[in-house]
Amino acid sequence: MKSDSLTQPVTAPARKLTWHQRRRRVAWGLILPALLLLALAAGWPLFRTIWFSFTNAMLDNPGEYEMVGLANYYAMRDDTAIGVLSDPLWWQAVGNTLWFTFTSVALELLLGMLLALLMNEKFRGQGLVRTAILVPWAIPTIVSAKMWGWMFHDQYGVVNDLLGAIGLPSHLAWIAEPSLSMWAVVIADVWKTTPFMALMLLAALQLIPADLYEAAKVDGASPWQRFKRITLPLIMPALVVALIFRIMDAMRVFDLIYVLTSNSEATMSISGYAREQIVSYQDMGVGSAASVLVFMMVAGIAACFIRVSRLNEKEKR
Repeated sequence: MKSDSLTQPVTAPARKLTWHQRRRRVAWGLILPALLLLALAAGWPLFRTIWFSFTNAMLDNPGEYEMVGLANYYAMRDDTAIGVLSDPLWWQAVGNTLWFTFTSVALELLLGMLLALLMNEKFRGQGLVRTAILVPWAIPTIVSAKMWGWMFHDQYGVVNDLLGAIGLPSHLAWIAEPSLSMWAVVIADVWKTTPFMALMLLAALQLIPADLYEAAKVDGASPWQRFKRITLPLIMPALVVALIFRIMDAMRVFDLIYVLTSNSEATMSISGYAREQIVSYQDMGVGSAASVLVFMMVAGIAACFIRVSRLNEKEKR
């Protein structure tokens, strides 16, 4: 008679999850509620915007529309652009947005790095300096735009007064002159958002162990060598995150330009173009198509940054 143990089926031992697999499961469990909430809050409006971009819906009666395909994206009628990509004003808005984004973010990165290095040093009155630097970031964009509008006024603006005090031309029409209006927007944006960049970089600087700098000083490294070999590589992840946030925010700029320059063609951004189509012309179809293109541009830039950062991490490993 055979033993019962020989007749029982042999079951495979349960496979144990690795540490990385358990960590991945926990991470998904933590972020899943946030993803669901984000899908409800942002997914449905995005779907509706994409849907309206293929219709001829008007703002005064959005319930009545017909499907027009890709006409809102690219179409011409009697030598007149009725699609976004065939409208020269759209491409001017794209150029304005890219120029604004590159210029403002570059200046904010440079000034933010300098301010972060200053705030990271220990000196008397450090807390007061940090508070003063962060004040512009706490001011609402609308308030700062109106304030800079008064400062840039060609008759009583303090900016022209300061230029006249140092012997430079002091009757510049910063807001009305097309060649100066975009610079006025950049100056106002850099003043407001540089503290954000400085705060992000300061948080990364404070995580660097002081022993690394002391060892580098013993080895005779200069301040520039310590910054290049120690500071910059260690704060690079925070720097990439700050750049992604600032570039995405700058690409979507609207309120600052609209309040400061009344959304003129010389300073119109891609978000301003979408607002112009929806609100001024009541055309939800073309406005929605422009909004979809804005979303695609911002999402594409963010995806490129994330992809590049992951490739750099793989190379380091």
